[in-house]
Amino acid sequence: NILCYRNLKEATDEAIALFSNKEAKEIIFLPEYEKVLQDLTEKYIGVLGVAPTLESISSFKSEEDKFAFIKAFRELIRTLNVLKTYTEFSWEELPMKEDWFAKYTGKYLDLRQEAKSEAAQKESILNDIDFEVELIHSDTINVAYILKLLAKQQQTTNEQDKKEQTKKILEMLSSDVELRSKRDLIEKFIRDMMPLLTDEDDIEDEFKKFWEDEKVLALKKLCDEEHLDQKQFSNLIEAYIFTNREPLQQEVFACMEQRPSILKARTIGERIIDRMKEFVEVFVNGMIA
Repeated sequence: NILCYRNLKEATDEAIALFSNKEAKEIIFLPEYEKVLQDLTEKYIGVLGVAPTLESISSFKSEEDKFAFIKAFRELIRTLNVLKTYTEFSWEELPMKEDWFAKYTGKYLDLRQEAKSEAAQKESILNDIDFEVELIHSDTINVAYILKLLAKQQQTTNEQDKKEQTKKILEMLSSDVELRSKRDLIEKFIRDMMPLLTDEDDIEDEFKKFWEDEKVLALKKLCDEEHLDQKQFSNLIEAYIFTNREPLQQEVFACMEQRPSILKARTIGERIIDRMKEFVEVFVNGMIA
């Protein structure tokens, strides 16, 4: 948001026309807040027309129904992101509640995960759809933020309040793109480790220990199932994290106890690389430095 106390509109319009085209003002200048809010309301009604309840999303019978919901909700996300840039933005003025949006976002990401898992198995109209998950990502909700919420929860003495806080944290994890992959493990930490901690315990330190233990177990499980040399594969993962370059299948095969046959090599290589990237997404990306 830019506040300017000089009358520069005419000069700005001329600059836009000079460096782009005379019709560009409609693209560069946002409409009035009320106009975008009205647009959001229409998009919200559109989503409800396709999926009036959370349960209706889970009971979609056809891919066409899923496709219609994905498109409608994606438009809602786009408009909401535009609305958030205004200083007047407030959830209280919106036709939908923030809690409603978080829950529907979780369902939206469920469909994305479903499409990803089924993409290699069958032809589907969902295979090529762009879910535009970068629109959902929020920099303020990360692992450090979740740990602060858990520390606050630890100080709560009322068990009912604790349950409510846990529920909100899990809903938050489901609606965030990066944290969603970590939900099961964070839920396990809350369920198995939190009851053992005292108020004096440092939750961040305990979480790091827990996370490292789970990381070691997950790597061992992956290597055992794919018949990989754990040390070599661990080095390959480190190289991928450092260079952000996806390894070649030949580099993956070099970590295997026995090279797969020519007929199976491509399928096995792609599967191991996908599992490696999933491992990094869960245990490395977005974690505390």
